[in-house]
Amino acid sequence: MDDKTLIRISKRLSLHLRHAPEKIGITLDPAGWVRIDTLLAALAAHGRRISRADLDHVVAGNDKQRFIIDGDRIRANQGHSVAVELDLPATEPPAVLYHGTVARFLDAIQREGLRPMARHDVHLSATVETAQRVGARRGKPVVLQVDAAAMHRDGHVFRVSANGVWLTSTVPPPYLTTDESPPAAR
Repeated sequence: MDDKTLIRISKRLSLHLRHAPEKIGITLDPAGWVRIDTLLAALAAHGRRISRADLDHVVAGNDKQRFIIDGDRIRANQGHSVAVELDLPATEPPAVLYHGTVARFLDAIQREGLRPMARHDVHLSATVETAQRVGARRGKPVVLQVDAAAMHRDGHVFRVSANGVWLTSTVPPPYLTTDESPPAAR
């Protein structure tokens, strides 16, 4: 399978496993899972036939490891805008986490912090490189540093998805710094 096909199928899976399962007539269980045979049949019924082998290839080959297969079912690891409960345990984060964005959002972020927007959680990265890649999807990236250790000490809850994305409900402005700004007083 070429990269273009892999990306196209991955985006289709993201749409239906994270945001709009109803568009192809599937229902995710409360934890976001759907039976693979149900997903493949629904895709085929909507003119988007893919084989089980292609699905397995996309899941294994997705650079962001967005999906997980468990036996005869599949789900997205995180990033849902539909109601799901991933049941990820609270986990102590590393001292610093990162968030990739672009300059045009910095004023709002400095005022309001990081918010989940249409998703359930704010997504954070363990590395600067990953945050740069995330920010670069919308332009020249700006990487924000999150004082995760201080947030954790102050009672904020963190979880980590199967593909290493750190999740938290919000990141208030005092815990954020950029290369362009000094840390805010806490």
